[in-house]
Amino acid sequence: MDPIDLTKVKTVSLKRQGRKVETDTFARPLARGSSLRDFFQSLPHVLAATEFREVVQGFVEARRTGKMAILAMGAHAIKVGLSPIIIQLLQKGVFKAVAMNGAGIIHDLEIAMVGKTSEDVESELDRGTFGMAEETSRIINTAINEGARHKWGIGKSLGNRMIKEDFPFAEMSILAATERLAIPVTVHVAIGTDINHMHPTANGAAIGEGTHRDFRVFVSLVSQLEGGVYLNLGSAVVLPEVFLKALAVARNLGHRIENFTAVNMDFLRHYRPTLNVVERPTRMGGKGVTLIGHHEIMFPLLVAAILEEIE
Repeated sequence: MDPIDLTKVKTVSLKRQGRKVETDTFARPLARGSSLRDFFQSLPHVLAATEFREVVQGFVEARRTGKMAILAMGAHAIKVGLSPIIIQLLQKGVFKAVAMNGAGIIHDLEIAMVGKTSEDVESELDRGTFGMAEETSRIINTAINEGARHKWGIGKSLGNRMIKEDFPFAEMSILAATERLAIPVTVHVAIGTDINHMHPTANGAAIGEGTHRDFRVFVSLVSQLEGGVYLNLGSAVVLPEVFLKALAVARNLGHRIENFTAVNMDFLRHYRPTLNVVERPTRMGGKGVTLIGHHEIMFPLLVAAILEEIE
């Protein structure tokens, strides 16, 4: 086979062709001693940096107009030390509701009780003691069982218990903060996934009743998302599935939820958050954004940018 003859290839002038990237979208060099606001303004106006700005503005606008902004969070966010700045955004009125998975309440409670969490799974599993911390599961299950008698969801039950106990590190507890600030917090449990389900005090009926009540509360919150923001922080399976079902119920009941910002933040791109948070819910309008990066870096950057704008 002979090589193709390129001598007859037709070219066009560069000036006649469009280009996607222009110099006015480039990053700007930072001077020594620049402020945090200067840093954010210096970012290039392309791809993820543009979407990052749009997410920030979504939160700022939702707060200004009183629209719903929900933080749905996996437990990893607590384990990498983000609780204080999550609480800061709750206090500033940026987040109006919080949703957790079952692991979230475990790590939040242990931080409040003893200022540390996240056991060594491998070594404890080998000894047959993984997940067997007495205080953690007993307090969680007792709170859930008591809350069931009051017709409370798991989030309300644990928040109430946090305030009553006055734990030494309670200022680091997201559950305690939501209770103090009267902010709804819902907990979405898959029975068998969390250590408190292995404990003798676990009551499947109370756990099921509590998490189902929280699901119904969550649907009410999602029904108010028009013009607001939904942020999924580090939950790859449970909360994206719960969100999709809540959105389905809310729309089925006639609530208009079309124009809102749906954001997924994680250090990997996963199937369910991509489809169930970013793409499917925003097909009729709004904007879906994926921000990839380590939680302990990306989320503080997002918080800093939001605070710079609102303050």
